[in-house]
Amino acid sequence: MFSGSIPALATPFRDGRFDEGQFRALIEWQIEEGSAALVPCGTTGEAATMSIAEHNHVLAVCIEQAAGRVPVIAGCGSNDTSVALEHMHAAREAGAAAALLVPPYYNRPNQDGVYAHFAKLASEGGLPIVLYNVPARTVTDIAVDTMGRLVADFPGKFVGVKDATGVLARVSMQRAACGEEFCQLSGNDDTALGFMAMGGSGCVSVTANVAPRLCAEFQAACAGGNYEAALVLQDRLFPLHLALFSDASPGPVKYALSKVRPGFAPELRLPMTEPSAASKAAVDAALAHAGLI
Repeated sequence: MFSGSIPALATPFRDGRFDEGQFRALIEWQIEEGSAALVPCGTTGEAATMSIAEHNHVLAVCIEQAAGRVPVIAGCGSNDTSVALEHMHAAREAGAAAALLVPPYYNRPNQDGVYAHFAKLASEGGLPIVLYNVPARTVTDIAVDTMGRLVADFPGKFVGVKDATGVLARVSMQRAACGEEFCQLSGNDDTALGFMAMGGSGCVSVTANVAPRLCAEFQAACAGGNYEAALVLQDRLFPLHLALFSDASPGPVKYALSKVRPGFAPELRLPMTEPSAASKAAVDAALAHAGLI
C-alpha cells in the first residue's frame, strides 16, 4: 500500500508556536525531491508536546499542502485510546490516507490490552492503520502473534507496520504472520538496506527530512533490485543516519535542517534541548560526507 522514502516530518516551531509557513515549505520540498508519502505528528514531529487541537491542526495543514500528490499517513498515536480515536477522526475528516499508531506507552498493557486498544481503533477510527512498533520508546512491543491476530480479525483495517524494533528477523516473521501483502516499512534508516532485502517496501525515515532526494534514490534502487547502487547510497548516507541520533532526537535533525533549509529554526520544545557541540560537529561532518553542504 505504501512504499519508497517516507519522511517522518520534523515540526518547525518559532517562539514556541507552530511555524506553519516553514512546515508548508518543507512539505513542498519533500514532494519535489521525490518523497513517496508523508508522516506528520510522529516521534520526530514532537507530537508528545502538542495539545490535541494543535496536533490535529498540524495534520490538517500537512494534508492540505500535500493536496493528494502523495499520501499522508497521519500520526495518531496516544497512550489513551480515546485520544488516539479523536486524532483518527480528525485525520479522516482532513483526508489522511491512513493512521500511524503506536501501542499505549507508559501504561504498559499486556498483549490482550494491546489487542483491545487496536481493535477499538480499527472498529471506530474510520481509517486504515499502519502499526508503529517502537518498543525502545513505548516499552510495549506489538508481538508478532498479536499483529497477525489483528490482521486476521480485521480484514483490510491493518495495512502495514512501521517496524522500529531493529530486529531484521521480524520482517520474515511478520510476513509469515500477516501475509506477503502486509506493508512493512523500516523505522530505522541505518538498517533499511537489510530490511528492504528481506521484504520491506519502504522506510519511514528521519534522514529523509534532510536528504529527501538521496533517500528516494536509495529506496528506488532497492525496489528495483539494484543493491549495488543502493549500497553506494547507503555508504554515502550512513554517517548521517548515525549523526541524527548522536543526541536526543529530534535535536540533531532540526539542527541539520537549519543547515540545509534557510529559515528553518532548530527550535525544540521542552523537555527536548539543543544537541551537544559534539553532536552538531557529527552532523556537520555527515552532511559534508553526503555532499549536502
